[in-house]
Amino acid sequence: MNRRLLAGFVALALLLVTAGCLGGTSTVPNDRLDAAPDEPYAWNADVDVHVTVQENGQFRGVYDMNQSSITLYRLDGFGSRTPLPVDAVRYQYPNGTVLTGSELKARGGNVTQNDRITTVTLPSDADRDGKIAFTSDSTPKRFSLPTFVEGSYEVVLPQDRRVSFPIFGAVRPAGYQTEVVENQLHIRWENVTSDSVVVQFYLQRDLYIFAGIAIVSILIGGSGIVYYRRQIEELRRRRQDLGLDVEKDDRN
Repeated sequence: MNRRLLAGFVALALLLVTAGCLGGTSTVPNDRLDAAPDEPYAWNADVDVHVTVQENGQFRGVYDMNQSSITLYRLDGFGSRTPLPVDAVRYQYPNGTVLTGSELKARGGNVTQNDRITTVTLPSDADRDGKIAFTSDSTPKRFSLPTFVEGSYEVVLPQDRRVSFPIFGAVRPAGYQTEVVENQLHIRWENVTSDSVVVQFYLQRDLYIFAGIAIVSILIGGSGIVYYRRQIEELRRRRQDLGLDVEKDDRN
């Protein structure tokens, strides 16, 4: 292989790496890892996974760990994995001690990301135990995430959000229970083994807006039908007055 060809291959490889096409892995910066969550994490929740969906379209997740690392991702429209962005990463030891993301890294853990996944590795002294918490992005009026950890789940929606109206709300998997606490809907599963958890929700006022639009549409449609029938009747009377309904008169 001549030098020019070799140099070309090297340049192409560097280009692919810088573009992320070869799956180069990088460490998530400390300023993102150590950022403060909008609200305290639900460390004391009695479930394996606790998710709080926020008003700003983000969510806070707390995962009970039974392994030395967790892989975080989403699936795009083609079913391929894309890395789940994480901020405000925290690790809690079983004794309640909480580490920031940079402290986790200083103790032998890490938070890395490539073009497919984000991986959170526990501190070397964690012994596959404790809890991992992070903040990430969601979609307005819809929370959807793969099941990274099987077990009991709880998803808490922002105030005044509901899921019961079929057109606007949906929850998967089935077998869940709901409870409203301080105007926030709590959705719980005893044991999630499905591939993902999906919650589509709506503001309660959306139903009133929808009902108002539906009523106005019905009234307008009804008025149009009445007007149309009156026009037909008026045309029929005019034809009779002009003697145009000859066939009807002949039959009589």
